Amino acid sequence: MALRMLCLLCLMLPTMLSAAEWPAFRGRVQSEFRGRAEGTGYPTEWSKDKNIVWKLDLPDAGNSSPVVSGGKVFLTCAENNGKQRHLFCVDAKTGKELWRKTVDHLQPEPTHKTNPYCGSSPAVDDERVVVWHGSAGIFCYDHAGNEVWKKEVGPIHHIWGYGSSPIIYEDMVILNIGPGVQTYLTALNVKNGKTLWETPEPGGNLGEAGPDGEKARWIGSWSTPQIAKIGERTQIICAMPTRVVSYEPSTGEILWFCTGIQDLSYSDPLIGDEIGIMLGGFQRAGMGFRLGGEGDVTASNQLWRVAQRNPQRIGSGVIIGQFAYLPTAGEIAVQCLDIRTGETKWEDRVPGTAFWGSMILADGLLYATDQAGTTHVIKPNPEKLEVVVSNKLGERSNSTPAFVDGKIYLRTNQGLYCVSN
Repeated sequence: MALRMLCLLCLMLPTMLSAAEWPAFRGRVQSEFRGRAEGTGYPTEWSKDKNIVWKLDLPDAGNSSPVVSGGKVFLTCAENNGKQRHLFCVDAKTGKELWRKTVDHLQPEPTHKTNPYCGSSPAVDDERVVVWHGSAGIFCYDHAGNEVWKKEVGPIHHIWGYGSSPIIYEDMVILNIGPGVQTYLTALNVKNGKTLWETPEPGGNLGEAGPDGEKARWIGSWSTPQIAKIGERTQIICAMPTRVVSYEPSTGEILWFCTGIQDLSYSDPLIGDEIGIMLGGFQRAGMGFRLGGEGDVTASNQLWRVAQRNPQRIGSGVIIGQFAYLPTAGEIAVQCLDIRTGETKWEDRVPGTAFWGSMILADGLLYATDQAGTTHVIKPNPEKLEVVVSNKLGERSNSTPAFVDGKIYLRTNQGLYCVSN
């Protein structure tokens, strides 16, 4: 009996260990887990003097989000106007800084004041952590902080900076390189950084006026790739500036795409069982579409498209059943859409400011941190907005929390917090 129990425990152990992970921006890279926390017991109430396990002071503001693996929290932060770009490794239990890897980058690189350098979140697996530092390149370290490989990707040039985050899937690092004239999705070997494939995206632009007085065209994608199982086929899904694109993971071949999002993709596509939605940035169009097909599926698969009077969107939402719950960066603040029709079920304000961070579903509740650093806990309800509680830290934040083993790791402009009951 004891031997049988030991064998059962060994079979269960990989699942038990993998549950204690938040390996990329918005959690797991598979679309069915994206933006969803595993486990229960997450705190719903906290303040600066309640349910705070620890706080680590950070040297400067930043929009990137923490990831968690193997009892360690990884986070990026820049100093000295982007000339120093850090990757922090922090003990998840104590908040002690275990190590810091700094990349110096002295060449000018444009960004916007609302998007400080190190806007990209790390990606982590059981052995490695990968970080993209924009024009400074892509870097891979082991969990002890030893450099494994690095790769140059050339200058990243856009007036609003960069912000897409890498993901690790099987033996690949997958990254949306851009925005700018040079825009492409790439896959690298996670062990040595060698390029496996690159798929260019046409139509890139600097977002700046031309030398002959040509009007600036604002175009770009800051969207992070994800993995989706559509039918029997595993695919990479990523929003590019004007379209949502599906790629074959082994080759980077474009399988299908759906157009209609008008030049700016800040958030990530939301993938349901049979339907996906993508909502453009800067009040651009939003659309719903059936998943799958071959080539340009716009005519056959696009279910709806709303081109006008859309709120500004930076962060991503969550699909629950046939409804999408969405944070916005405008006056509306929170919105509920029917993903089948695009109909707005409700839109409402919460007490606070706009949202730049993404929404996370944890233990049946939605968590969204606004720019004032207040995390609103919301009960999913397609009939009306139900705010359970609002938790103030009083420090501005554009980040998305990580949820692991009943603890929330939350980044503000001043620090990294661990929150627990």
